[in-house]
Amino acid sequence: MALRKIRQQGDDILHKKAKPVKEINAGTLQLLDDMLETMDANDGLGLAAPQVGVLRRIVVIRVEDALFELINPEIIETEGEQRRNEGCLSVPGKSGTVIRPQRVAVKALNRQGETVTVEGTELLAVAFCHELDHLEGVLFTDKALEVHDVTAEEEEDEDSAEKA
Repeated sequence: MALRKIRQQGDDILHKKAKPVKEINAGTLQLLDDMLETMDANDGLGLAAPQVGVLRRIVVIRVEDALFELINPEIIETEGEQRRNEGCLSVPGKSGTVIRPQRVAVKALNRQGETVTVEGTELLAVAFCHELDHLEGVLFTDKALEVHDVTAEEEEDEDSAEKA
């Protein structure tokens, strides 16, 4: 495994649409491993392949000790609405309020190539939406009702903002 460089806001790749993964091979599995290590090293909840410079439809998410490695994910169902303060590893020092669904169902392939359907509510629903937005070239700042600088106190409070 290896740490990868996280692309920052202003990098054109973050606004490009990721391409589907056609074959799960050793390179795909290595990318998943590298993304997980990079996300964990940066105290993130999620990471999408474009954030490490790879235009492929792959995301990793860890919320409350549940790990999701999703290849070619797509949202198949949403319900409700919630407002949450979000942050992003690609937009350091900023956070903002974004309206997201309260519940989300996602269909994807896992690392074994099996089709899985996963559901999330509250923070996990936000993480799914946030990461899948990255695959479409959309940052949370594109959807936020307002964006503000994160204070040192907010950075210490892990529940105040999703960093994905």
